[in-house]
Amino acid sequence: MRAMSAPSPTSPAVPACVINCAVYDREGRRRDITLDQISDVLQEEDQDSFIWVGLYEPEEAQLDKLQEEFGLHDLAVEDAHHAHQRPKIEAYGNSLFIAVHTAQLLEGSVRFGETQAFVGPRFLVTVRHGASLSYTKVRARFEREPELLQFGPAFALYGVLDYIVDNYQPIVNDFRDELNELEKDVFGETYRRDTIVKLYDLKKQLTQMRMSVAPLQDILAQLMRSQSTQVGEEAKLYFRDVLDHVVRLNESIDTLREMLTAAMSVNLSLVTVAQGEVVKKLAGWAALLAAPTLIASWYGMNFTHMPELHGPHSYWVLIGIVAVVVAGLYAYLKKVRWL
Repeated sequence: MRAMSAPSPTSPAVPACVINCAVYDREGRRRDITLDQISDVLQEEDQDSFIWVGLYEPEEAQLDKLQEEFGLHDLAVEDAHHAHQRPKIEAYGNSLFIAVHTAQLLEGSVRFGETQAFVGPRFLVTVRHGASLSYTKVRARFEREPELLQFGPAFALYGVLDYIVDNYQPIVNDFRDELNELEKDVFGETYRRDTIVKLYDLKKQLTQMRMSVAPLQDILAQLMRSQSTQVGEEAKLYFRDVLDHVVRLNESIDTLREMLTAAMSVNLSLVTVAQGEVVKKLAGWAALLAAPTLIASWYGMNFTHMPELHGPHSYWVLIGIVAVVVAGLYAYLKKVRWL
């Protein structure tokens, strides 16, 4: 079966924010429609078909149009428009509203975005904000495997959530590789300030990722326990697979965060030890200088009756005593590793 191409976002009939608007029948065949045709499709006799609409940072007019066509709740539409929502799942009548965070690795740093999804009896609406990859690959996958689409929009939602979770894994792998590289600098001979800065930035980004990934466990668990007719028993098996991926991903993030904390502590400890070694060496050399200084100051006092000053060999004897004291002190400091 050959899927029809999606309408061009720059077409006059389709706003630029509408990435995809299509209806899928029970056989998985796709037919592209406009937003104005949604109500006509919902009134068709084929009740096994469903509509999949994909938006990217839509304007209020487009969301109002979808609210009118699908009967979406005011609060859910408001959340989808303003974004910056915490990950959550809420039920509004016969539809579900789901908000999740997405992530992309751009120019060496992680950028976060959001995706809101409306799931109803015969529709799925995905609204993307910020750093978020297009779900074109998800639609292409289901169009190649149309047997999954016969189970309705819940399976399309599974594909979106699975794609979001899969996109987190390469970022975690990249963080793991970066941590392995930084470990070489942590145990290096020379202290580098940018090492601790990189460790801190890495932990900060991992903490943000954990705040995005951890709530997915609760969302997927609620979908698996949901009594809503929008999530059938067949779909729950697939959501359980995504939950398993999320749990393992969350454990990987926690492990990396613990390793980063340990690396930062080790780095600071090594810096402290290195500073202590420098102080010990300085103290050792100061002791070597203090010994002849003390002897010289003793014999430099202006006392008249000092018998040692009148001997014919007093100068050389004094030099010998200073040399012996300094040599003995040097040997001792070397033995205790202060030099």
